[in-house]
Amino acid sequence: MRPFIPAVFVALALCGCRSAPTAAFDPQAAEFINKQGVGTIEGHAFYRGETGKVVYAAGEHVFLLPVTTYSEQRFTQVYGKGKYIQSKFMPWDDPDPQYKKYSRSTKAESNGRFTFERVAPGDYFVATSVSWQPENSLFVSGAAIYERVSLSGKETDPVKVIVSGK
Repeated sequence: MRPFIPAVFVALALCGCRSAPTAAFDPQAAEFINKQGVGTIEGHAFYRGETGKVVYAAGEHVFLLPVTTYSEQRFTQVYGKGKYIQSKFMPWDDPDPQYKKYSRSTKAESNGRFTFERVAPGDYFVATSVSWQPENSLFVSGAAIYERVSLSGKETDPVKVIVSGK
């Protein structure tokens, strides 16, 4: 069952929303993600589950998405005012087909750490998922989590981000 879960979360991180955003996706507004910059984002992704145990986003895809009117509406519709949603409540539908083209991804290490290099200045969402199998349960639990990060282009050190849903 475990190999199926990351694929589900990857799809959900990029395309889950309750209803389509009212704003149309604008490729020009998202184009900065395809520019090569000098910024680096170093992050650590994990989730503190219901029992208080920390679960790392080990081996999960981590997505870097440009903040645009469209993506802000998508994230608000999915996450509400929070920065996480339990996987069982994640809605299923497809975003504008172009939306997926304007993102970057990497995989988190076993400790949940990840890096995006040569990032252009701009505002971004960093999104991933975490999954675990509770003791004495046949079912996998999980959460999609995100954080927002900004790069000015003047940074000399990596920008650090903790993606924990808090």
